[in-house]
Amino acid sequence: MYGRAKDGDFRARTLFLSDIHLGFRRARVRELAAFLRRVEADCIVLAGDIIDGLALGKRFFWTDEHTQVLRLLLARRRAGARLVYLPGNHDAGLAVAADLLHGALEVHREWVHKTASGARLLVVHGDQFEGSLACPGWLYKLGDIVYETTLALNHRVNDVRLSLGRPYKSLLAHLKLALPTSARYIDKFEQSAARYASQQGFDGIICGHIHRPNLCRIGGTLYANTGDWVDSCSALIEDQRGELRLYRWPADARQSLRGAQPVLADAA
Repeated sequence: MYGRAKDGDFRARTLFLSDIHLGFRRARVRELAAFLRRVEADCIVLAGDIIDGLALGKRFFWTDEHTQVLRLLLARRRAGARLVYLPGNHDAGLAVAADLLHGALEVHREWVHKTASGARLLVVHGDQFEGSLACPGWLYKLGDIVYETTLALNHRVNDVRLSLGRPYKSLLAHLKLALPTSARYIDKFEQSAARYASQQGFDGIICGHIHRPNLCRIGGTLYANTGDWVDSCSALIEDQRGELRLYRWPADARQSLRGAQPVLADAA
C-alpha cells in the first residue's frame, strides 16, 4: 500500500519518470508540477530526456514553470529522497552538468533496481534499442511529420482545456496504436527491450523513450515503460510492497492511490 506523505498526498517507495523534455515548448510542465506536489517517494529515478538539449539547441525556450519542475525535484532530494538520473538521447550532452550539481544527482548509463519484493529490474532510457528496429528513412520522416502535427494540435487543445478548468486529455494515445506502422514499431521496441533484459538475467526492464506507457509481461519478462510528460502524462510507481503500477495524470488523481491495484497483464 502507499503510505501517507508528509507534504504530498501519498508516499511511494520508488517513482520512475522519463521524457519530461524541459525546454521543449510542448512539455506538459503544469501537469507534471501538480503531480509532483501530490506524490512523494523515497527514491526518484529519472530515466532520460529530462531536459531536452536537442530542442534547446534548435530554439531556446524556457519558462518559470520549467524551472519549477526542477525545483520540485531538487526539493525532494533535499528532503531526503534519493535522486537517480540516466541520460537519454535528448539530454546525453547534459550528463556532465548534472554530475556537477553538488552530488544532488546520481548519474548512471544503466541502473539496476531491486524492488521490495526482490525482483531485479534493469533501468535504461531505451534509445539503445532503436538500432534493431529497421525502418525506411522516408517512412520515419513521414511518421515524424504526422506525430509533430498531432502533438501541436494536442498541446493547443489542452491549453484551451486548462484555461477552461478542464483536465488534460491526450489526443495521441489511441493514434499511436491505430496506425499500423506505429503499432509495429512499438511492438518491436517492447519485444527487443524485454529480450535484452531476459538475456542479461534480469526479471524485467523499465525504460522510456518511445512515449508509450505500458506495464506487462513479455515471454515471462516484466516490461515497464514510464511514458512521458509531452503527451501521455504518466509515471511508474512502486509501492512499499514492491508492486508496480502506471499512474496517468489526471485520470488517476480522481481516485485514491491507496486503493489502486497494480496494472499488469501479459502482452498479446
